[in-house]
Amino acid sequence: MSDTKVDYYELLSVSRDADGETIKRAYRKLAMQYHPDRNPGDAAAEAKFKQLNDAYQVLGDPQKREAYNRYGHAAFEQASGGGGGGFDFGFSGGLSDILNEMLGEFMDQGGGGGRATRGKDVRYDIEITLEEAFSGIEKSITVVSPVLCEPCNGSGAKPGTSPSGCKHCGGSGKVRLQQGFFLMERACPVCNGQGRVIEHACPTCHGQGRVRKERVLKVAIPAGVDNGTRIRVAGEGEAGTRSSPNGDLYVFLTLKPHSFFQREGANLLTRVPVTMVFAALGGTMAVPTLDGKPNSVNLPEGTQNNKQFRLPGQGMPVLQQARSQKQRGEPVRGDLFVEVVVETPVNLSRKQKDLLREFETLGEQEKNSPEAQGFFERVKEFIRG
Repeated sequence: MSDTKVDYYELLSVSRDADGETIKRAYRKLAMQYHPDRNPGDAAAEAKFKQLNDAYQVLGDPQKREAYNRYGHAAFEQASGGGGGGFDFGFSGGLSDILNEMLGEFMDQGGGGGRATRGKDVRYDIEITLEEAFSGIEKSITVVSPVLCEPCNGSGAKPGTSPSGCKHCGGSGKVRLQQGFFLMERACPVCNGQGRVIEHACPTCHGQGRVRKERVLKVAIPAGVDNGTRIRVAGEGEAGTRSSPNGDLYVFLTLKPHSFFQREGANLLTRVPVTMVFAALGGTMAVPTLDGKPNSVNLPEGTQNNKQFRLPGQGMPVLQQARSQKQRGEPVRGDLFVEVVVETPVNLSRKQKDLLREFETLGEQEKNSPEAQGFFERVKEFIRG
């Protein structure tokens, strides 16, 4: 152990009653920070790393931790000086596991990118109309992404040749490095962790095994999709390296605003303006629908503003339930709600105004406008207290 007498709990920034898992996490975080491989040539970092190892060897062992809690550093001074009951630097148990985890991360970050890896997924955004979402459609899209190099079939080697095993690492892609009393593994600097060397690179992909290419793909968009719907096209993402699987293509959908309809899940809402006279006398009015079929709504006499009428099964297809509902013979579409907007007349002529005044004198307020009349009666009662 290091001779520096530093309180191990303070060194690991944990409390004295911390459990073993907390101590392990604290050590691992600090060891990653001060590891010599991340701080080449930094003597202070190397010394700190050794102190952290000392601390974890004691606090990570229940028996040694108990002795340290009772006697402090003195519990180990005799043992470390001559040999009887001390402990060496041959890591075992939890400390070894932690260092192995750290080693794996160093390998990933320090040049292991040449290993065979699955291709990345690709995102593509499409904007469609409500009519297209209603009926479903097949869209052609243009995607630019890395694909397998055809001349070398992804090997990266010139056609007619093939990569050879790396002699520096023996084809393993890793080399070992002795640093102090640590034995570390790193990606081979010659083959960049691939375990093979390309002596004659493919002139098309320059040894990469992939080339960027523009592709035109057809994507089937089912009926009933909504904003944010994601469609997965398997295997159409970026090509993988060294015969690894391709990534996937994910198509994200956005719906354009519609001039007549508002969508609320599988239901549709449309607002239809009518004249005051039409709303008062009632009648039949035509209603637009997405499927183009004629439809109508019968307005009763005295229809009020914002009154809604429901047309069952005239909304959007239900994307997730369509198949099961079809099997049961049930409708697979939402509803259409028609909201009446009564329009107050404007730009009246003198004669029209006179007729309205005459209508008001002939009318019976309580009978013709019960809500308005009732409201003002309640206002009078409120004022009188």
